[in-house]
Amino acid sequence: MPNAFLRKLDSFEPLHPDDRDWLKSISSRTREVDADIDLISEGDNPENVLLILAGFAMRYKVTSDGRRHIFAYLIPGDFCDLHVALLKKMDHSIATLSPCRVAYLSPGTILELTERRPSLARALWMCSLVDEATLREWLVNLGQRSAPHRISHLFCELHERMKAVGLTDDGSFELPLTQAELSDTMGLSIVHANRSLKELREAGLVSLKNERIVIPNVRRLAEYSDFDPSYLHLRWPALAHGSRQR
Repeated sequence: MPNAFLRKLDSFEPLHPDDRDWLKSISSRTREVDADIDLISEGDNPENVLLILAGFAMRYKVTSDGRRHIFAYLIPGDFCDLHVALLKKMDHSIATLSPCRVAYLSPGTILELTERRPSLARALWMCSLVDEATLREWLVNLGQRSAPHRISHLFCELHERMKAVGLTDDGSFELPLTQAELSDTMGLSIVHANRSLKELREAGLVSLKNERIVIPNVRRLAEYSDFDPSYLHLRWPALAHGSRQR
């Protein structure tokens, strides 16, 4: 198992060596999945819990007239849906944005994890709570921030999450998003999203090339976007809490 999953859980709860070994053993059943493939479709009754070990994925819904809205990104170390065993059918879809390596965990494995390994259960509970907190922050982002600030806030969040699992390099990280996907996330037209990206580039806040983003000064971007990482509840946040300047 890549280090990302262990690092994510360890950012919420210190892991016992026995739990680390067990986590490695249960994630051996993996599959390589191409980009732009539905892992789970709305209406499905999934048999397994899926874990992203490498690559990017997204949660999304499509309206009756064919418009898509993306409301979460899944990075290495993220569960696709920890509670699918409790659902009769999925109320949204999950798809890959880039080639992904995915682990398939049985309901029995999740039961052992939650009922017989208390420190892991606490870490997974934190994962669920952070997912909810992140969704709340996204709602505020969409409803109360201008387009450039929405986008830059998302970039700051992804930087913090990727850094927590060891996948950033001096403000740079993989970001395999198309302009259409970004606009479907931010509730903007492609033209408006492109104009906002241009504003961020011209201000020297970000640069994007070859499915990577470079943030020359992460703290400056956080101040610009009004980003406070406290909702991610990381034990070792890269940014200090309380940045509230624009």
